[in-house]
Amino acid sequence: MALKQWAPTLTLITCPISVAAGCRLWRKVVGWRKLFPVLAIVLVVASATMSRLNHFEWMFHPVRHPGFEAASQTKLDSGEMVLALSFNHDARAYPVREIAYHHIVNDVVGGVPVAVTY
Repeated sequence: MALKQWAPTLTLITCPISVAAGCRLWRKVVGWRKLFPVLAIVLVVASATMSRLNHFEWMFHPVRHPGFEAASQTKLDSGEMVLALSFNHDARAYPVREIAYHHIVNDVVGGVPVAVTY
């Protein structure tokens, strides 16, 4: 986390220096060795870009529009764990196995927006 706080400053310092060094090295090397300066520049730019992104947003995608069915028609096993929510005469049950993958479900229960997480 500390490194992430310094990432913008380090990026402003290291990116131009690395690109300039890569360009200078490009002129000095010949043949297949030109691959090294190109890889160095790509890695610096990629790491600068990655330092500004939230990788958890890539891994965990919320369920924005969950689909529901009546309890009498569900195909859940009787022993399957669910997170249950009841509010304003409206009830929902979210299977833990689904929430464990997505980690969050955005829904409206009883007219109130909720974020269900596990």
